[in-house]
Amino acid sequence: MKKIFVGLAAVFVLLAAVGAGAFWWVEQAANQAVAAPGAPTVEFTVPKGTSGRGLGALLASQGLIRDARVWRWHLFRRGKFSPKAGRHPVSPSMTVAELATALEDNPLPDDVPFVVVEGWRLRDTDAALTAAGFITAGAYIAAASDPSRYTAPFPMPSGGTLEGYLYPETYGVIPGKLDVEDLIQRQIDAFAERFFKPNRDAIAKSGRSLHEVVVMASMLEREEPVPDQRPLVAGILWKRVDKGFPLGVDATSRYALAQWNDRREFLKRLRDPEDPYNTRHRKGLPPGPIGAPTVESLQAAMEPKSSEFWYYLHDAEKRLHPSRNAEEHEALRRKYNVY
Repeated sequence: MKKIFVGLAAVFVLLAAVGAGAFWWVEQAANQAVAAPGAPTVEFTVPKGTSGRGLGALLASQGLIRDARVWRWHLFRRGKFSPKAGRHPVSPSMTVAELATALEDNPLPDDVPFVVVEGWRLRDTDAALTAAGFITAGAYIAAASDPSRYTAPFPMPSGGTLEGYLYPETYGVIPGKLDVEDLIQRQIDAFAERFFKPNRDAIAKSGRSLHEVVVMASMLEREEPVPDQRPLVAGILWKRVDKGFPLGVDATSRYALAQWNDRREFLKRLRDPEDPYNTRHRKGLPPGPIGAPTVESLQAAMEPKSSEFWYYLHDAEKRLHPSRNAEEHEALRRKYNVY
């Protein structure tokens, strides 16, 4: 009997030692962050309806804690835990206790979509952001007028703005907390991912600089509404550039207008031979891009389609009609009443 008692006592001592060791390990793990202090902040989303215990696996999978068991132990020790569904700014340099506290705080406001329309100028995006109440007027233009503030895997335009390099698509923005420079950097990144990186070698082989491609693409975005027709139009325009003929792209004369469709001011500019963007009078490309081109226009500018045509126009239905010479072009003008 005495031997049995001694054996049971030994077992209890062993279990107590194991339990103490496990307790010590869990406590140590709960007080040690995954990363050193100063690790970047990331967003962690608490899904609606997820239990506190259920968050452990999510936190571990995103590298914010080492072991979901430590998370469950902390919640057991903590008692009441009420995480709020939504996005929370956290860091792998937080302890388990700090993470739990952060997830009980109010989540970040939800993003709302902001659409940068194809072909928009900097001033158009600035006006739309202002009208939506996201910025004060002029803030976007000012931020886009200093390319040195941003990083890109391609050469930034020197001495000018980022016109043409800020990709047009839908971006999530937080009302009341919009960082204009962050939005512009995201647009630059989108330009790089959508066009530059996949076409780096093709651009080098095209015989044109990236800036020339962007300038041409910005005109194509405004000139040709049908993406499949843009390579043909690009071929006509590049041929006119190379042979020293004026482009005759009227969209360039609208670039500096306060309102793109201001016809009276547009006609004044068409008659102004001193306007650097007047491509009826001046040869070669305009001084810079006239808006934000899509990847379809950029591809067309980089890979134009050769043809026998030198001119083109659009009828009232926006259908393209190319022509081989001035006589054919004038005949099409009369036929479709395009002047």
